[in-house]
Amino acid sequence: MQLDVDIRKTLRSGARVFQLQARFQAQGQRVVVMGPSGAGKSLLLKAIAGLLRPDSGHVRIDGQTLFDAQAGIHQPPQARRLAYLFQDYALFPHLSVRQNIAFGLARGGWPPGRAQQDSAAVNYWLDALQLREVAHQAPHELSGGQRQRTALARALVAQPRALLLDEPFAALDPALRVSLRAELDALQRRLQVPLVLITHDPQDLELFGEQVLRMEAGRL
Repeated sequence: MQLDVDIRKTLRSGARVFQLQARFQAQGQRVVVMGPSGAGKSLLLKAIAGLLRPDSGHVRIDGQTLFDAQAGIHQPPQARRLAYLFQDYALFPHLSVRQNIAFGLARGGWPPGRAQQDSAAVNYWLDALQLREVAHQAPHELSGGQRQRTALARALVAQPRALLLDEPFAALDPALRVSLRAELDALQRRLQVPLVLITHDPQDLELFGEQVLRMEAGRL
């Protein structure tokens, strides 16, 4: 994956002003953005995903322009083929595990249809991430690890070009954090799907930090 980012964004809340100024080029399978809480890491990830529109600059992946303020290009998130894994996983509470995963194939349809729920792709990820036995359960009935696997399956079922991870282990207890970090490591190596991971945890950096960017107060 070749990632070329040069963006600026000013956010205001009352008298407070936060400026995001991120300029970098990354090449590789694992990019880690490291920094303290409030540094602007999540804003950067959302700008890459298309969930936040910068004021100026550009975002390019593998030579394709996803955003260019000067040229008036702003691809919507669904067109970017980037899977975004939120810190709280953002699972739909009223849908089952199978339906949540199928949502990744829905492309605007709601709720996911029976054909999508029973598709080979959904069944593959149920098995690959050991979710078959809980496929009928709702998110509140799952363990923390099962919720994360469900969110990962939903992200991967649409075959994204890259996986964007927003502090994926921060909400887990220490023991579960260790095991799921190892699971993600093995899964990424097997699938060879590039990832961009933001974190403030040195252990994430140690395992996934093929290329490391450090962010402080909105700047890399």
